[in-house]
Amino acid sequence: MENAKKQIDKMAARLKELEQEIRELEKLADKAVAELKADYNQQIKDLFLKKDELQTKVSKVTEAGGNAWEDMKAGSELSWEVFEDSVKNNLKKEK
Repeated sequence: MENAKKQIDKMAARLKELEQEIRELEKLADKAVAELKADYNQQIKDLFLKKDELQTKVSKVTEAGGNAWEDMKAGSELSWEVFEDSVKNNLKKEK
């Protein structure tokens, strides 16, 4: 269970970092011209939805404990990778 706690803490910390990166996108959106602003805002909305989904998974793992951690780990890792890639790709595209 100690290993699961470390993983959960690590994921929670990374979620905070990714939220900061999303906030950077929000700052870029504020500077964008009107026609691009809607696109930025949609990307940001999608990223926050993905972040919320991951947060829900982290919460479920935390609450479930025990063997549930192993069952949920694989699905969470895949979701995590997709979310991180989305944030990074959007930041690269806009810089």
